[in-house]
Amino acid sequence: MAGGIGALSTLMLRHALMDRLDEQLVAASERAAARRQDAAPTGNDAGPDQSNDPGAQFPGNGATPPAAPSNDVPLGLDAVGQSTGTLTVIASGARDGTGSFNATAMIKAGYIDDDGTYRTLTDAECEALLSLEVTGEPVTVSVDSLGNYRVLVTEDSASGDIVVTGLSTAGDEKLIRTQLLAQLLIAVVGALIAALAVRAMIRASLAPLERVADTAARVASQPLARGEVSIRERVEDADVASSQEVGQVGNALNTLLGHVDDALAARQRSETQVRQFVADASHELRTPLASIRGYAELIERSGASAVLPEEAVHALERVHSESVRMTALVEDLLLLARLDAGRELEHAEVDLVEVVVDTVSDARAAGPDHLWELNLAVLEPPAQLSPEAAAEFIPEPTLVMGDEARLRQVMVNLLANARVHTPAGSRVTTTLSRGDADTLVIRVADDGPGIDPAVRERLFERFARGDASRERRTGSTGLGMSIALAIVQSHHGSLTVESRTKADNHGTTFTVALPATPSAEAAV
Repeated sequence: MAGGIGALSTLMLRHALMDRLDEQLVAASERAAARRQDAAPTGNDAGPDQSNDPGAQFPGNGATPPAAPSNDVPLGLDAVGQSTGTLTVIASGARDGTGSFNATAMIKAGYIDDDGTYRTLTDAECEALLSLEVTGEPVTVSVDSLGNYRVLVTEDSASGDIVVTGLSTAGDEKLIRTQLLAQLLIAVVGALIAALAVRAMIRASLAPLERVADTAARVASQPLARGEVSIRERVEDADVASSQEVGQVGNALNTLLGHVDDALAARQRSETQVRQFVADASHELRTPLASIRGYAELIERSGASAVLPEEAVHALERVHSESVRMTALVEDLLLLARLDAGRELEHAEVDLVEVVVDTVSDARAAGPDHLWELNLAVLEPPAQLSPEAAAEFIPEPTLVMGDEARLRQVMVNLLANARVHTPAGSRVTTTLSRGDADTLVIRVADDGPGIDPAVRERLFERFARGDASRERRTGSTGLGMSIALAIVQSHHGSLTVESRTKADNHGTTFTVALPATPSAEAAV
């Protein structure tokens, strides 16, 4: 709309300026006619008086105007009041009886330049001006060297000469260009101000919605998958009441968060009850299992198996082995229950070198058909040391704060997993090295067939099994990896797995990272 108003005002200005210029043109033509009729054509009676530009006018008080370049200054151009930019063309006998232009006509033509000096027009410009119809009405033409002119073509009533009087439109065109430039500048500034104002208004109106989004983002960033979680975030009442749309979104989000909070509380109560039941059941099972195992061992030690039938002896052996297996399962369940409840494990300095060496030795004895390798890189000097510095290198203590029995259990589970789930002849390499940020890293890598991606996704879940028949054959409960992960996390460490199943690139690597603790001597 502003553009339309600007265009309309520019058109109105142009029309007004054109009307004023036409009035000045008629006045200039009349002054020139009076000069031709009342004065001799000497060109020295009066000088140009620029009505359009007061600073460039000649006062008309008898002062001598600037000298003309020749005696061809047309009468009337030197009339009092003629402004700079005025042109006059006088052609005597310019048209024949048919009205066509006569090339033999006597022509006097000139104009007043910006300095007030008389100048002549070229023949081509004169011919173009004299080709106009004698209408007595102002028309717009383009003069090659001078630009656009508003001209009036008349016939002198006394002499019959064709007289062309013109005024330059340069001043008016400059004014219109200035007007357009000002309107454009105003439009740009106005658009910028409007854009900033609209942006501020939009941001102000969207601020409550942004706070609603921030609330949703904070809720989404909370760990809701496990543990006791309570969602306290809610959309503020002021934001809910800010507008109808934001209020609807805020109320819906608050209702949703309330339902989710209730669901999480119910889940937590259920998990707590299940953990308590498992802990209580496991604890209660320990006594009868110990009794069953004790009676089975008592029968075996008393020599009763010598007088029992073979089937009874076999059944007694099975009772003993299953009681042992059941006891191990109960102990695992009790351990998980204690870890879930957040009970602190024992905290003492544990030398990981000793743990790794012992567990690898035990694994070598349990699986002689595998190739077991041990790499204690943590005890070796860095490669960048010089031979002299390497000879004097003393490794830092490989100590962590934790429960030695549980850390040994982690290593036993990882090495047993590598032994059970890889074929005979597989190579299992255990590496102890120092990682970044004061951590000790244990890697158990095998070159077996790898873990199926579907199994890998739930490898650390409780009772996770890949091949049910294999699990039954090996007697696995599916708790080994979940127990290992829980123990490592209770030591503020991490347990990850990488596995490759391609024919030419296969194998599995478990990585345990634990925070290192310097020994008391090193701290001193």
